[in-house]
Amino acid sequence: MAVSLFKACSSPEQKFYNTGMTSSGGAANLWEIARMYLRTKREAPTPASPLPLRPIPAAELAEPGNHAKIYRLGHSSTLIHLDGNTLLTDPVFSERASPVQWAGPKRFHPLPFSLADLPAITAVVISHDHYDHLDRDSVLALDHKVSTFLVPLKVGNHLRRWGIADDKIVELDWWQSHHIGSLQFTATPAQHFSGRSLGDRDNTLWASWAIQGQGGNIFFSGDSGYFDGFREIGERLGPFDLTLIETGAYNLLWRKIHMLPEQSVQAHMDLRGRAMLPIHNSTFDLALHDWFEPLERATAAAQKNNIHLLTPIIGAPVMVKQPRQTPPWWRDTTEPASLEAATAAAASDMAALKGQQP
Repeated sequence: MAVSLFKACSSPEQKFYNTGMTSSGGAANLWEIARMYLRTKREAPTPASPLPLRPIPAAELAEPGNHAKIYRLGHSSTLIHLDGNTLLTDPVFSERASPVQWAGPKRFHPLPFSLADLPAITAVVISHDHYDHLDRDSVLALDHKVSTFLVPLKVGNHLRRWGIADDKIVELDWWQSHHIGSLQFTATPAQHFSGRSLGDRDNTLWASWAIQGQGGNIFFSGDSGYFDGFREIGERLGPFDLTLIETGAYNLLWRKIHMLPEQSVQAHMDLRGRAMLPIHNSTFDLALHDWFEPLERATAAAQKNNIHLLTPIIGAPVMVKQPRQTPPWWRDTTEPASLEAATAAAASDMAALKGQQP
């Protein structure tokens, strides 16, 4: 049996923590982060015009078909058709990614479907308990359609408190698997943190996920900084036909818990992925970069490394095993000078990162 270098570790106080890190990131440099927010001039934090979106017909939602496919719904929410099953990852369908709906990051675009049109959902896969990944209203709206909620350790406590039946909740530690028919779901390591208030930081586990079926092998990153765990996941569970990799809401100050786009591409390569679909972007304003910058930087990094990058518009289907090329749709409404600024930001970040590494 292989011995993993990455295990879900908890302290005597029942706090989870990242293997190989002295801190789960963020708190130590709050003052520096605050200063950066105050002094940074932002050119395009949100889109100036509506984003392109393809409405998904109800009949298409209801019929998984014979080939595995995936739809971007926004941020890290995706709908997957695999082996005749319908799956959802991190469904956040509310107007804001926030504890309240009168304040907080507001979505850039509507959903590409009506919730009433969703068919029965075999499983909802949750990566961690942050508000932009675990949304109470969405969970409750979906509950009557969902057979199983797959969550990392202790995240099920939130669902039970909201009234989700205990027999519908499956909680997994890193490297544990759960089977549903022909599908295998494995909770895999990630380098992040958790918490929904000031008093519950790291009380629940965070995870990435390998979703494997006869029709394809899919990796869902959730949120993570770049770390050697991606290589181990690729060795143990890869290669992956499609990787859904966090690419957005990054900054050098919190790089240990959110990857830069260039690191996202490297993670895809470590995972032995065949095609990469960047997620965690183009829906909420959660950092200081321009809204389109994650896609522009990921595209440049993918081209440099000869990676098949997929950037579908919201609601467009992507075949898991034979995906078609997708256009850089964000460039249609973005000034050339802004795209050049994204290139300059990438060069600056990577130079700084190289200088900070031991």
